[in-house]
Amino acid sequence: MQKEYLLESNEVIKQLDSSLHGLSEAQVQVRQEKYGLNKLKEGKKTSLFKKFLKELANFMTIVLIAAAVVSGATSIYAGESMIDTVIILIVVVINAILGVYQESKAESAIASLQEMTAATSKSLPKRQA
Repeated sequence: MQKEYLLESNEVIKQLDSSLHGLSEAQVQVRQEKYGLNKLKEGKKTSLFKKFLKELANFMTIVLIAAAVVSGATSIYAGESMIDTVIILIVVVINAILGVYQESKAESAIASLQEMTAATSKSLPKRQA
């Protein structure tokens, strides 16, 4: 089958079972039942907790958590203050919170852009026979 953009317009209209004036209401109804709405499927929304866990699963975050564990273990063994461990864990938590915040902000920006650029169409006036 040849690409539609290489065909004459009347051939494309014939292949798509349409007309120069578009689809009738009945044709629209049948096609929507068969193919669904002309809309992209939206993905599932991820909870904030899952986003937070995803941020913690980052390689550098895991390295920092491991460093905190090692620092905590050596502090306990040496009988020293665990301030280094606490600081590392605070940095990890703040980093994860900021990552979740930025991701949520980006998702809302994308949603706003999709809303602004939503396609609209105008139907042609009905042709009198």
